[in-house]
Amino acid sequence: MSESNDRKALHAYVSDSAHDQWHGFAAEQGVSVSAILEALAPELDLDGKLTHEELGKRLDMVVKSARKIDANRRRRRKSNA
Repeated sequence: MSESNDRKALHAYVSDSAHDQWHGFAAEQGVSVSAILEALAPELDLDGKLTHEELGKRLDMVVKSARKIDANRRRRRKSNA
C-alpha cells in the first residue's frame, strides 16, 4: 500500500456479473473496489498452492488492509479540503 498521493488508474472492462460481484463484495466488506484491488496486489505473487483455510486468512487480511486504505484516503481528503 502506498502512503503517498501518487496513484495510477487501473482500468478494466468486465462482464456485468463480474462488475456486480466486485461491487457487492466490496459493499459487504464496507470498502471500495479500488481499496480491495490495492490491498490484493501484494497477494498476487503467490509461490505455492494455498489451502482453503490459508486463502480465507489471506482474504481476511486483504479486507483489513482495504479498510485501512479507505480510511487513509478519507483522512487525506478531509485534510486537503
